[in-house]
Amino acid sequence: MVSVQIKDVPADTHAVLRKRAAAAHQSLQEYLRARLILDAQTPTVDEVLERAGTRAGGRVPFAAAVDALREDRDRR
Repeated sequence: MVSVQIKDVPADTHAVLRKRAAAAHQSLQEYLRARLILDAQTPTVDEVLERAGTRAGGRVPFAAAVDALREDRDRR
């Protein structure tokens, strides 16, 4: 595994992150590691659009698209 070091984090940001880590019963390192992993696993809008642009064919009814979008938002 590789390591990441972040310098010059504002004190108020550090305090908020430490508080959130404590609330999650995690060390700051565990908390930030989990957040980074989740962020890397969640595609950006540009990545989704790029992936969608390479696909051909198929049609999705509007109601099904709305349901899928709601399910995705509810998971976050």
